[in-house]
Amino acid sequence: MPHMAEDDPTPDPTDSSDPTDQSLWRPLRLLQASMDADIARIYAEKRITGLKPSFVMELLRLHARGPMTITELAESVGRTHSALSQKVAAMRAAGWVETVAGDDARSKKVTLTEQARGILGRLAAEWRATEAAVAEIEAELPYPLTRVVTDIEQLLAHKSFHDRIVEKLAEDPAWE
Repeated sequence: MPHMAEDDPTPDPTDSSDPTDQSLWRPLRLLQASMDADIARIYAEKRITGLKPSFVMELLRLHARGPMTITELAESVGRTHSALSQKVAAMRAAGWVETVAGDDARSKKVTLTEQARGILGRLAAEWRATEAAVAEIEAELPYPLTRVVTDIEQLLAHKSFHDRIVEKLAEDPAWE
């Protein structure tokens, strides 16, 4: 390991002890972030402000199925209650949803605002266009991402990601 002078707090750039320097899936996250930024640019071009691409599934789901509790909405989109609660708070702050009294005094339902209802046609069109663009990209690839995902799911059904990580940790003395 490269030596660092005791009075010099600057890390040595040649020191490779930072495990985050390697990340096999970082390019995938960056690709998705780049694609989401392109969708956000489309919203900006149509002067739709305060809308994140990550809100659209929930907005379309609320339109299709009506007001839902956070638990119901979370289950319908395959997210945790905690994650959806945070997202609903962000969507509420941006003016896309509101919460109203539910069936009993203890429950609240998430519902669309007028602002959201005013752009639902555009959101559905963007969703369809995005899915068509992804299908086009997949058709141009020799090994589409949807196939990769299916293959990974099948591998993990035989041996979970958890078990694979635990095996690797057992080999690393720093974990003990």
